[in-house]
Amino acid sequence: MKAIEVKNLSKTFKTKVKETGLKGSLKAIIKPKYNTKKAVNNISFSIEKGEIIAFIGPNGAGKSTTIKMLTGILFPTKGEINIMGINPQHNRKKLAYKIGTVFGQKEQLWIHLTPYDNFKFFGAIYDVPEQIINKRIAEYKEIFELDEFINTPVRSLSLGQRMICEIVASLIHEPSILFLDEPTIGLDPVIKEKIRVFIKRLNKEKKTTIFLTSHDVGDIEKLCKRVIIVNNGKIVLDDSMENLKYHYLNKKIVEAKMNTKINLTDVEGISIIKDKDYNLKLEVDLTKKNISDAIKLLNPDNIIDINISNIPLETIISSIYKGTKS
Repeated sequence: MKAIEVKNLSKTFKTKVKETGLKGSLKAIIKPKYNTKKAVNNISFSIEKGEIIAFIGPNGAGKSTTIKMLTGILFPTKGEINIMGINPQHNRKKLAYKIGTVFGQKEQLWIHLTPYDNFKFFGAIYDVPEQIINKRIAEYKEIFELDEFINTPVRSLSLGQRMICEIVASLIHEPSILFLDEPTIGLDPVIKEKIRVFIKRLNKEKKTTIFLTSHDVGDIEKLCKRVIIVNNGKIVLDDSMENLKYHYLNKKIVEAKMNTKINLTDVEGISIIKDKDYNLKLEVDLTKKNISDAIKLLNPDNIIDINISNIPLETIISSIYKGTKS
């Protein structure tokens, strides 16, 4: 059995057209007109148990709508959804015991309660025996170093502390699938890394399936082995992260600090992105030139410091949206 199976899934929203003037207002009441928007357009995919998958795309691509259908919050206009053998439309309550959800921009914790009281509350909702709840709270308290704020009302916590507590609350009943919608949004690098390490550990030790949406390239690169990219409600790419990088990561960025200023011009395969004072930034097309060609162009004896990096993943994704390779 797959963790998630989606076949020909679509979701269309209807919005009433606003008419102006008295006649228009009367007409709108008697015979209203509607605009329709297909937020999700006939998508199909499946996810194996224990996978960590990135489901990404630009704003308005249909990501959040898809997650809401997978978790039973929204009903699809058409198509089939199977989550661990459960249809979210027909048995949302049963599904709730199998999944956990964290929406980075929507709180689920009671802000007047402490994290500890929230964890106890969520455990009780999911019928987890008190002894097991206490054991899991102790486990997560150690992993996330919650001692400092576990008994502080949620409303008094920092954004990073709140997000950690949101994740812990979603895991109290040990779900088989964890849906994470922008889990690191607005967090500092230290908290982000702590959350990423924990997600990898959760996946490795408990075989939890992770369904992740994020605009943070670090989340995707460090956590996911597979990427589904959506745009305008359709899947434009479903591939491994390894293949994504191999087929689209055919350029390198070379940044160099020079001992003396040199004047360069573009040559085939090497483009100048920045040339200011003693700092140069070049883009090297590896299908036409080697990194060594770029270094020779700079003159190794004139280089004080140099850094070679990949094209940012967001640039690659952007080029896929547009239908062109980076």
